[in-house]
Amino acid sequence: MIRESNAKIITQVPGPKSQELTKKRERYVAKGVSSSTPVFIDEAKGALIKDVDGNVFVDFAGAIGVQNIGHKDEEVVEAIKAQLDKYIHPSFHVNMYEPYVDLAEKLTEITPGDYSKKAMFANSGAEAVENAIKIARAYTKKQGIISLQGSFHGRTNMTMSITSKYKPYKSGFGPFVSETYKTDAAYCYRCPLGCKYPSCQIACAEKLRTMLKTVISPDMIACLIAEPVQGEGGFVVPPKEYFKTLQEICNENNIVFIVDEVQAGFARTGKTFAHENFDVEADLITMSKSIANGVPLSAVVGKAEIMDAACVGGIGGTYGGSPLGCVAALKVIEKIEKEDLNSKSLEMGNYIMKRLNEMKEKYNVIGDVRGLGAMIGLEFVKDRDTKEPYGEIVKKVIKYCFEHGVIFLNAGLFGNVIRFLPPLVMTKEQLEYGLNTLDDAINASI
Repeated sequence: MIRESNAKIITQVPGPKSQELTKKRERYVAKGVSSSTPVFIDEAKGALIKDVDGNVFVDFAGAIGVQNIGHKDEEVVEAIKAQLDKYIHPSFHVNMYEPYVDLAEKLTEITPGDYSKKAMFANSGAEAVENAIKIARAYTKKQGIISLQGSFHGRTNMTMSITSKYKPYKSGFGPFVSETYKTDAAYCYRCPLGCKYPSCQIACAEKLRTMLKTVISPDMIACLIAEPVQGEGGFVVPPKEYFKTLQEICNENNIVFIVDEVQAGFARTGKTFAHENFDVEADLITMSKSIANGVPLSAVVGKAEIMDAACVGGIGGTYGGSPLGCVAALKVIEKIEKEDLNSKSLEMGNYIMKRLNEMKEKYNVIGDVRGLGAMIGLEFVKDRDTKEPYGEIVKKVIKYCFEHGVIFLNAGLFGNVIRFLPPLVMTKEQLEYGLNTLDDAINASI
């Protein structure tokens, strides 16, 4: 059990045990499987991770947004243990079980929209996106898909095709799915149209109307899918009007509006679902990551009429909606509500934003600080006027932080953004240590 309350580095990192395991990994694990840190984990709890050499790290990555309620939450562990004593996986497609239906009911209750909804479950975010697109195609009898520049939706063939970043996600893996199209994201710091908000009148969204008259036609397009806050794209937060305009365009053209909440959902942004910040109601919502505290699970939730368009047997999968994942997810939602983690996310986010803006005043290499709740991006540039991306310093800063016991991840099309996905149970002491270390790292790297 982790007894430390904060970071503690006792060996060089990686330590000797991690180095030995790395040799084994290099021999037996495919090269294409990436790892952001060079250590092997022994245990994790709350916002702390302890490696096999006894080094303790403060975790600002949260397994890429999986650990919103903290590593190894005790109530989730107990719920999983109780389920293990009953059965592990009879497969809902063969023998039905109550946790699947209970979770479907709960998700239809807590997702935005005052209309009849239904849900289905899969294993990963990419699978949720695949199933949402299949459902949209079945409902509209159309094939085309629109996604946003800078988007990330997964590594399957379909989700690679609608993901915007080529390397490493698409490199060498083509051909890709046809009838997929990209439209501009509202990346106000780097506006693709050279405009300034709010005088721009949301030109990036309005451009889609023109696109639907020139490049493509509404009778081709089944769905538009968008992340409310782009993840891999650099934690880009659009103006509220952007999503409202996208939804209007979808409604006008019989296009299913899919919101991808895989990384942004479950209290990360100060709302249970991030698109609640934009006052829109999706036709379909995809979700995964923090839904079950690390047990593989994903979901598609949406309007009942649309969800029922797929033929019987057309969606799902052998392991979709595992009992272990369902009971874990029910406990996660209970804890979000009981412990008011949305408020904790806002409080934590406000403090992080304050500290980062203070750093921006000190360091000219910080170009932009942006976020919602505790989902925050820190963008680095070589020059604030030209906004030339500064990915090199991000690598140095992350390395320094790691060597001093703090785990951060990068993001962005240029690799020049540090992203914040801290567990919402992180203590003030841990938060302070992480931010102080980040400050020191920037100072040491310029």
